[in-house]
Amino acid sequence: MIRVVIIDDHTVVRQGLRFLLERQPDIIVAGESGDSEHGIELVCNLLPDVVLLDLLMPGTDGITAVRSIKRITPTTRIIVLTSSYEDEHIFQVIKAGALSYLLKDIETEELVAAVRAAASGESTLHPRVAARLLREIRRWRYPSLNDLTPRELDVLTQLARGRSNHEISLELSISEETVKTHVGNILSKLHLADRTQAAIYALQKHLVPLQDALDKE
Repeated sequence: MIRVVIIDDHTVVRQGLRFLLERQPDIIVAGESGDSEHGIELVCNLLPDVVLLDLLMPGTDGITAVRSIKRITPTTRIIVLTSSYEDEHIFQVIKAGALSYLLKDIETEELVAAVRAAASGESTLHPRVAARLLREIRRWRYPSLNDLTPRELDVLTQLARGRSNHEISLELSISEETVKTHVGNILSKLHLADRTQAAIYALQKHLVPLQDALDKE
C-alpha cells in the first residue's frame, strides 16, 4: 500500500483528495493536516511514502515545509499540489527537494497516476511548470552528452519523453534493473540531482522536441 499524507489548509480539498485516493486499492491516506507545522509533525510520526503538499498556506511556507520534510525523511516523496505556478515558487520548491509539481486543475486520473509514480521515485510535472523549468534550465551549464555511452543516450532520450523505467525497459528491450543502472550513471556523469533535471537537460540539448515531452503529460 502507498501511504499518503495530505497537507492543505482547505478542508474541502483535503476531503476530496482523501475520497479520491482511498477509492484506489493500493493507496491509503495515513493522515491529513490543515497547516504546515502540524503536517510536518504528522510526517515525522507517520513516515509516509508520499506527501501531497499545498504551497500557499498560513504559517510555515511550503518551500520551508519541503526542506523540513526531506530533512526528517529523505525517502518520502513530495508532490506539490497547488494553484501557484510562479517561477519563484517552482524553482525554489524543486531545489528544496519536491519530486513533482502539479496544479490543482489536474484531472483525477492524472493525480492518482502521479501518486503512484512518486511512490516509485518518478517525477510528474504539469506542462506549464515543465515549460517554465525548461526556460530556466537553459541558463544552466552541464557536462557534454559525449560523456554518455550510446545506450545511456537512448535511456536519456526516453526520460525526456516522460517514460517510466518500465516503459523504457520495454522500449529498449532491457531489464528495469538495467534501466535503473543507466539512469544512475546518467545522473552521475551529468552532475544532475534527479530524473526531472535529466529530462530537462535532454530537452535543452534537443535530444527530443519539447512537444514530445508535453504530449506525454
